[in-house]
Amino acid sequence: MRLIAADVRQKATWCYGSDPLPTILKTLATDGTAAMVLYRFTQAARAHRMPVLEMVLNKATNLAGGCVIGRGADFGPGFVLIHSNGVVINGNVRGGSNVLIEHQVTIGADRRQTPVLGSDLFIGAGAKIVGGVTVGDGARIGANAVVVHDVAPNTTVVGIPAKPVQRREDRAARPAADGTNTSQS
Repeated sequence: MRLIAADVRQKATWCYGSDPLPTILKTLATDGTAAMVLYRFTQAARAHRMPVLEMVLNKATNLAGGCVIGRGADFGPGFVLIHSNGVVINGNVRGGSNVLIEHQVTIGADRRQTPVLGSDLFIGAGAKIVGGVTVGDGARIGANAVVVHDVAPNTTVVGIPAKPVQRREDRAARPAADGTNTSQS
């Protein structure tokens, strides 16, 4: 339940800028949230070795959210499907915390090699991440980008194949000129 709460709070903050109870309730009714919750229940069934329930929940994720998330896919807290329609995630994918995914994203294998995703990522609509690549912490994958090579931390990539267009400093460690923390930008 803690993972579900972390996921929904992260989505509420992304969508509405805060996470008080009324906003959490509104977030529960948004596109993609049902798929996020069902994915976490699927993970729990897997952890408790309940393969039939795991399979049923996985199929329910597909029906409720219009997405396919492999039963073995593993993401940390703050896993957010901003829009779930058309999302396909291979069952061997490993992802960190605070991974935000737009619609029509594919994160898949190539010759049995699957991506490893860091934390604090944003993956834009229609992006494809394929093969044994590593996407570093804080990276941003642009809409419709096709990632077939590693992405350095705090780097934005766009295009086909994806190429770096911007590299950011570690924003958590760098205060803004006005003294505020810029880690949320």
